[in-house]
Amino acid sequence: MSELEEKPKDRETRDAQENAAPGLAERAKQAAEILVGKTTPEERKRAFVILFMCLLAVGMGQTLVFAVLPPITRKLGMGEFETTMIYSLSALLWVMTSAFWGRRSDVMGRKPVILIGLLGFAVSTTLFAFAVLFGLWGMVPLAFLFPLLMGTRAIFGTFGSGTMPAAQAYVADRTTRAERASGVAGIGAAFGIGTVVGPGVAAAFSEIHILAPFFAVAVLAFLSALMIWFLLPERTAPKSSIAEKRAGVKLNLMAPNVLPWVIVGVLLSLCQSTTMQLAAFYFMDVLHLEAEAATQAISIGLLVMALSTIMAQIGLIQRFNLSVQFLLRWGAVTMILASAMLVIANSLGVLVIGMGLAGLAFGLLRPGLQAGGSLSVSPKEQGAIAGIIGSTAATGHVINPFVGIPLYHWHHFAPFIMCGVLMVIILGFAVFHPLMKDLDQRADDFEDEEEGIGYH
Repeated sequence: MSELEEKPKDRETRDAQENAAPGLAERAKQAAEILVGKTTPEERKRAFVILFMCLLAVGMGQTLVFAVLPPITRKLGMGEFETTMIYSLSALLWVMTSAFWGRRSDVMGRKPVILIGLLGFAVSTTLFAFAVLFGLWGMVPLAFLFPLLMGTRAIFGTFGSGTMPAAQAYVADRTTRAERASGVAGIGAAFGIGTVVGPGVAAAFSEIHILAPFFAVAVLAFLSALMIWFLLPERTAPKSSIAEKRAGVKLNLMAPNVLPWVIVGVLLSLCQSTTMQLAAFYFMDVLHLEAEAATQAISIGLLVMALSTIMAQIGLIQRFNLSVQFLLRWGAVTMILASAMLVIANSLGVLVIGMGLAGLAFGLLRPGLQAGGSLSVSPKEQGAIAGIIGSTAATGHVINPFVGIPLYHWHHFAPFIMCGVLMVIILGFAVFHPLMKDLDQRADDFEDEEEGIGYH
């Protein structure tokens, strides 16, 4: 029977099948990708959203103590040194274990390491909140409370450090080099926003109860772990050779494509930790406030800082796909201005402006550092470089009690002068160092290793 003789009903059936063919073909393609162990574009998009939410929670957990703990420790009789030492032990363990977890994710897979980090973070935050509560109730003497607080935060530093490098490597596994800066910057944005939002959220939730933010973030961490367990696709181990799977990929810290990023990471971490750890004390001393009034004032400054970071990392980086060079150069310039504002501050308004500029600067610098490190190594080294960069993020918390605190005791604005000097060094690196000019060349060198992007 010719097409002209075809019955209308049969023709309608044939047309419907042809119209449905593209959708069926697309679904068949996705099913085939799943069968061979390849995540579909829709799954990757969903996975990146889940990772963003999880890292937001981890970032908040790392820094929420900065707004709440200083007033509490002063009430309990602790000084600035004891308070910052509570942060510093956790940070030291973070430095020591982050690179280890990054390498382990090359062997175990990204998902298990992400889960270990989230559960460690959730348990640590819960125990820390109960320890503080018992201290406020007078159930635990100060001599025992201090090591107890350090111990509970140590759990976070030991296990929580695994989430960030494993998540960054997960994204690097599933993006081309052209997409890498934006993808890794997005993950860095989540953690960076969390670290800046954490103190602001803590200050706001403390109006309900001083420990409300700890319990809220702990619940968020447990929920994040459930989301990773049930919704994050990872069907095969990361692509690497058998020898690499046995030992993990190890990068030489002194390598010319690694050492500059380590130095920049340490300088950035020291500046950021100095600003975050001393902000509450600086507000209290400059404005001559008592503990209760200081919580309100610092919450305003930290909220503005958080909004500035969100604007940088969501409104600017993701929208305009900014280069590593742009992020580092303008981030350093902005932090130099922020340091100047904090040095001359004599009122709440000037302090808030300085904090806002600092938030904008950190929102540019941290993703620039992470994306630059990722672009400087091969696809097989993503877990290792993510762990190394992640370890530098906590070095400032280790160094600050021995550098920032003495400077603060000498003169309250001295640590912020130090931050300005550190940013001049980073600006010089971003403008003049040959590694910044070689990022595009390295993209060509590693282009052949891009095959298989999207697997796992």
